[in-house]
Amino acid sequence: MRTVDYSPFYRATVGFDRVFDLLDSVASQSGANGYPPYNIEKAGDNAYRIVMAVAGFAEAELNVTQKENELLVTGQAAPSEGQEEKQYLYRGIAGRNFERRFQLADHVKVTGAKLANGLLTIELQREIPEEKKPRAIPVQAGQPALTH
Repeated sequence: MRTVDYSPFYRATVGFDRVFDLLDSVASQSGANGYPPYNIEKAGDNAYRIVMAVAGFAEAELNVTQKENELLVTGQAAPSEGQEEKQYLYRGIAGRNFERRFQLADHVKVTGAKLANGLLTIELQREIPEEKKPRAIPVQAGQPALTH
């Protein structure tokens, strides 16, 4: 169910329908349970970092995948072999399987991921192609502005 009415924006913009669809899909995305907790940091003008708390997961149990403009982070806890079922008096560390999706802007690429001290850090970089970067237009004097 949509809670924001985008119709005034549709009347005044052209070609932004993808942005409104993205906002709708993120708002209605399942997995909004908050697990695992994460931070999104701005590390520079074109650099970003996602830090996820993944206590109890080994490197082999985590998967980071980028497909076009979507980043998918999954955690599949490996079944413990040879260990009998543990009896917990209190279980505060979830350790359950998860899937977390992030929508990335155009030209944002994952440059690396590392796991240290129970935190998964994913480095992202916006790499704007040369043809998309601003360029100076030379102004010439003495030429007529319009010719018929």
